[in-house]
Amino acid sequence: MPADEPLTPVALESPTPPDEIWEEASFTGEEHELLGFDLDEEGEIVDVGGIEEHASGVWDATFNFTNSIIGAGIIGLPYAFAESGFATGVLLLFALTFVVDWTVNLLIVDGKLAGTRSYQELVKRCFGRWGFIAVSVFQFVFAYGAMCAYAIIVGDTLPVVLSQLPSKTPLYSVLTSRRAMITLTTLFVSLPLSLYRDISALAKTSAVSLGAIVFIVLAVVGAGAWEGRQGGDVSWVGGGVFQAIGVISFAFVCHHNTFLIYGSLRKPTMDRFAVVTHLSTGLSLLACLVLACGGYLVFTDKTQGNILNNFSPTHPLITLARLCFGINMFLTFPLECFVCREVLLHCIYGQGEEEKPVSLPIHAGTTVALTLSAMGVALWTCDLGIVLEITGGFAATVLAYILPPLCYIYLSSGPTFSLKKAGPLLCIGFGVVVMVLSTSMAVAEALRGKEEKLCAG
Repeated sequence: MPADEPLTPVALESPTPPDEIWEEASFTGEEHELLGFDLDEEGEIVDVGGIEEHASGVWDATFNFTNSIIGAGIIGLPYAFAESGFATGVLLLFALTFVVDWTVNLLIVDGKLAGTRSYQELVKRCFGRWGFIAVSVFQFVFAYGAMCAYAIIVGDTLPVVLSQLPSKTPLYSVLTSRRAMITLTTLFVSLPLSLYRDISALAKTSAVSLGAIVFIVLAVVGAGAWEGRQGGDVSWVGGGVFQAIGVISFAFVCHHNTFLIYGSLRKPTMDRFAVVTHLSTGLSLLACLVLACGGYLVFTDKTQGNILNNFSPTHPLITLARLCFGINMFLTFPLECFVCREVLLHCIYGQGEEEKPVSLPIHAGTTVALTLSAMGVALWTCDLGIVLEITGGFAATVLAYILPPLCYIYLSSGPTFSLKKAGPLLCIGFGVVVMVLSTSMAVAEALRGKEEKLCAG
């Protein structure tokens, strides 16, 4: 080529008309590689870089994802039914499960349209530096708040269980001390699990944790059926719909873990991840529906925020359920720590460990700092109160109902107000309404004052 002949840039053309969204199967292999994806031998799209030796299969990823969905929030679902009424509660549970399933998959579609592999980078690509800062704050607040809540629940459940031991048992005072149990379980269980670099390593603990949740559900239903109706008449439609939406949303929000779970798949394709999402949300819906119905129909208007507190402290089956719940909390703790660590590393170094592992001292130091600080909060108070209710609810709503469809509208072609984008627009409107009302109600409750909960042990 002559030296003075200018180079002509070559542009990749869309294989579809400009007013349609590019379907992943319509790209050539070369175009996929430019976007950061490739085709496997079956013609499915996978991330460039090959298959990780310790990557998760579909069921391993499902265990991890379901475990991140079913956390502390499941115990409060009977109370959500008491707030909204039984019929309204069932309808809300199905509707919100569908919305969560849809927006989780929409996040991965957004990531492929933007050529990004994390929630933070996706929002940054769409809305710049301030978008990156905003989503980082929302992700960190939600995940860190969950870490603190899980540590607090461990302190509220395990000592009650262990207090059933004979008082002459060695180390009885330690085993029944709230602060001692939080410290021991955090340092010797949650922290070592949180030090893993690869989230797929938690698949086995997630399976154990899910087994604990299954037992809790069966224990509540069985013990409730044995005791019979303890409350008044069943309310079919109640006035606390938005409070119920807040409780259910907190229980189901898992969007801050989405890219981590997707990246852990052995073959991270849209079809395989859709299977993981449908299985995870379906299993979560089943567990939540059984527990919510079984708990509310027994205690109705007397249903407490933690359904286990409706039973006697010495009830043998519920004692085992409390033990399982405590185990579930300190096994779920590391999943939220993964998210917090990834967010911090993205903010400090511009990339997380999914892209390039940091040095061992930085990895360990960040993990230890996050874990010990969350433990410190749990030791300081046994009721995070209205602060977590406001920040957690606010962050969960934005992460689940607002940002995924907002990014989709920005990235996809065509006019904003069109039939193709009607679903995302409705989801954003729903999210904004829920966020404003739930936050304002929480603030109003804080201003009215709340009975202080004293910590024992």
